[in-house]
Amino acid sequence: MPSHDNKTQLRFLTCGSVDDGKSTLIGRLLYDSGCLFEDQLSSLRRESERKNADGGLDFSLVMDGLLAEREQGITIDVAYRYFETKNRKFIVADAPGHEQYTQNMATGASNSEAAVVLIDARNGILPQTVRHTDSAVLLGIRHIALAVNKMDLAGWSEDVFDEISKDYASLIKKLEGDAGKLFVTCIPLSALKGNNVFERGDDTPWYGGPTLAEYLETVQPGGERADEKLRPFRMPVQWVNRPDANFRGYSGTVASGTIREGDEIVILPSGRRNTVDRVISGGERRRGAQEGEAVTLCVTNETDISRGDVLSDARSTPDVTDHFRAAIVWMSEDKLFPGREYILKMPNRMVSAAVTEIRGKMSVETLSMEPAKTLAINEIGICNVKTGTPIVCEPYSKSRELGGFILIDRASNDTVGAGMIRYSLRRSANVTWHSFEITKDARARLMGHPPRVLWFTGLSGSGKSTIANLVDKRLFAAGLHSCVLDGDNVRHGLNKDLGFTEEDRVENIRRIAEVAKLMFDAGLIVLVAFISPFQKDRQSARSLFAPGEFVEVFVDTPLEVCERRDPKGLYKKARAGEIPNFTGINAPYERPEHPELVVNWQGPAEDEAERIVNFLDNFPPSAAFDSLP
Repeated sequence: MPSHDNKTQLRFLTCGSVDDGKSTLIGRLLYDSGCLFEDQLSSLRRESERKNADGGLDFSLVMDGLLAEREQGITIDVAYRYFETKNRKFIVADAPGHEQYTQNMATGASNSEAAVVLIDARNGILPQTVRHTDSAVLLGIRHIALAVNKMDLAGWSEDVFDEISKDYASLIKKLEGDAGKLFVTCIPLSALKGNNVFERGDDTPWYGGPTLAEYLETVQPGGERADEKLRPFRMPVQWVNRPDANFRGYSGTVASGTIREGDEIVILPSGRRNTVDRVISGGERRRGAQEGEAVTLCVTNETDISRGDVLSDARSTPDVTDHFRAAIVWMSEDKLFPGREYILKMPNRMVSAAVTEIRGKMSVETLSMEPAKTLAINEIGICNVKTGTPIVCEPYSKSRELGGFILIDRASNDTVGAGMIRYSLRRSANVTWHSFEITKDARARLMGHPPRVLWFTGLSGSGKSTIANLVDKRLFAAGLHSCVLDGDNVRHGLNKDLGFTEEDRVENIRRIAEVAKLMFDAGLIVLVAFISPFQKDRQSARSLFAPGEFVEVFVDTPLEVCERRDPKGLYKKARAGEIPNFTGINAPYERPEHPELVVNWQGPAEDEAERIVNFLDNFPPSAAFDSLP
């Protein structure tokens, strides 16, 4: 029997539909392995007596620690527990079963090497069983134990077990098309009574496979890959270690492969080559390091290496790309729309990113891809993703560290999606940014004024275009170079292919923001008059510009005033149900949170236009134009 320090460790996930017995199973594993302390046992007995008239132990209480979970009898958050047997140590993640908490399950799966998928023998495979299995496979889990639970309530029927196993095998076969070979072991058990968890039960003489504990002690994740130990060296740089002027090292955890003194490496994304001079771990110099070890590497030649760079084996490098295809598990109540910008976070690196196309979403019923324009909460889609700057990446199937990412909402800072990179689209390698000698600074000097973008937002009929036109006339009279981009006018040409659904509105604003940026670079003062109802899209537009270049002007005219004006008769049609998705009536408008200017709708439009022009005169330009006359 191996000593405690020499035992291997397995991180595994328990998942499945609600009430399939996940928490009870983990409580049983902890109890039977002798890993519950005496105070925990006493608390378990008291709680069980209070809850159960028969006095039997309720093992689910071991896991359901949140008050809300205790009251509802469900698992909401991912709970982690530690236990060990004579042969192995374990960290188990108990994932919530309810559909609305699928995003929590994805969190647990991302750190697990194997999964125990529970099924209530009386109910068979349910939609959430399929969703959890699909998510686990997408997140890189290849070894699955199908725990057919509550067999005691199904009369320990061999036919029931065989039917569920057959159905699950069909499910796995469909998933293997994209995921590759999956390894599944089906086990009939009763988590409540303990049959086939640690000890074999007399009720299943027809079953000759392992108990769940035997399976967990012997499963070898990664063992199916002969090249697992031959993966090339990768190490994301976590920080530049420079305690004094005489030492400079680059610290991080080796994500894959091995590294030794004298090895040639490539620094990505720059592509510069160097040689490892020293390998330091725990304050001591070593000849080398391997996967999972935290080290500091010193290199032979002075090279610009920063946090977020990736050190790679020079003989085999990962992709550097700004366009890739990925599977995304969406976790937010707000839908995912192509074109909307998010923050993409990978180990030690954060960049702006947007989904450019949703290729399809997974149907839980058929396990096939179906067309989709958006992703709703808990949906899984295959998407093309574009980043603002190139990233270093590999397929998630090869590297979780360089293939996994999360998407963060710019406004709320909430995590809204988890992604697994499938492959680089390699389009950016053929599209390069050409630098011209005449810069935007030079054009600004020629114009005699700094360029700006004035972004007018407000309800239909609020007066955006009217005021933008008056501002344009005053700028023109003053000899300044300006241009107006109006929502209706642009939809006659550039955006005539777009409708008024939420996804089309997102794309409408994305395109016009890019056009405004081109005009800004040409040295113009650009007046953009669009409803632009969503705060996230206005923030995405702002992110294209430096501080001092973008001015948000909120034309704060109340809905009842806009509706009374109704210059185009649109509100009347919307009230009659003739226009769907009309902002303010049957589609939302999100008020700006911190606009630079708020227009007084009650004041004369000419006075408001003059106030905006005066504001521009006093509004400090970006640092790039400080030297302009």
